[in-house]
Amino acid sequence: MKSMRRLFLLISMIAIALFAVACSSDTNGNGGTNNTGNSNSGSGDAGSGEASVELEGSVVIDGSGTVYPLMAKLAENYMINEQEGVSVEVSRAGTSAGFKKFLVENGTDFNDASRQIKDEEQAEADALGMEVKELKVALDGLTFVVHPENDWATELTEQEIIDIFLASTGKENWSDVRSDFPNEPINTYGPNENHGTYEFFWEVILGKEDLSSDVNLQQEYSTLVDLISKDKNAIGFFGYGYYANNTDKLTAVKVDFGNGPVEPSLDTIKEDGAYANFTRPVFTYLNVDHAKEKPQVLDFAIYAMKSVNDVAGETGFAPLPSEEIDKVVSELEALK
Repeated sequence: MKSMRRLFLLISMIAIALFAVACSSDTNGNGGTNNTGNSNSGSGDAGSGEASVELEGSVVIDGSGTVYPLMAKLAENYMINEQEGVSVEVSRAGTSAGFKKFLVENGTDFNDASRQIKDEEQAEADALGMEVKELKVALDGLTFVVHPENDWATELTEQEIIDIFLASTGKENWSDVRSDFPNEPINTYGPNENHGTYEFFWEVILGKEDLSSDVNLQQEYSTLVDLISKDKNAIGFFGYGYYANNTDKLTAVKVDFGNGPVEPSLDTIKEDGAYANFTRPVFTYLNVDHAKEKPQVLDFAIYAMKSVNDVAGETGFAPLPSEEIDKVVSELEALK
């Protein structure tokens, strides 16, 4: 009997101990759930090491066709790796056309631009009471391209390129550029007036002088690539990325700025580099009011600036100095 009582007592003690452990585990489990929930209040910054807030909603971006590949890649990475509940929509109406969609009530959240905002566009923002923030995202090199079978104009001086596109110089045939070039018509191509690339070329490179009326201006960059790749006498221009993605169809012209021919590349496209005369910064413009009202807009802005140098090269852009990026990220984080 004593043995039975001892056995019963031992079993009871074990049961009580197991029950206590179970209760303790349950309490800790609930605490872990609460901690996970509390971590949702942490920052959603890329690379912060903290758990992200799960966001939802949309981010709407339009504007520059040049900047489009860069922003589309950032948007794709963000939706896959950061915020699956956020839809980032990227379009490419062109810089100027994009500003028209941006500078209105309930307009787009961002406008990509291959030039800086104009005074009159900033005045429209001011009239709307809209705070606009310029975000410099990368460097691009204006690239002049010819048909692969063009073996005479693979190296041109800066002035020769300018003269080819100006109305005032009357360069109609390749032999008008250099006497040893073929006596064949020059067929010029470029993006149309909706694009900041056109405006940069006309304002900065041509000094606002009249473009030749024969220049074939197109809305779509893919159309330009196709047209030039089928025309042996063609020369056209666009951002470096569109050439880099079509090296099998086009040849980039090396430009002599006075110290020998320079090929556009990620190494030469710098504001103080060998290709500086044809290098330009590219931007996206943020509606700050939207960023303050919609968490997903600000979160994407911060993510984009933290990540842009990681994807710049693969989309045909030269990266910015890290100190420039860090400064902008700090300014965006201050909007929280």
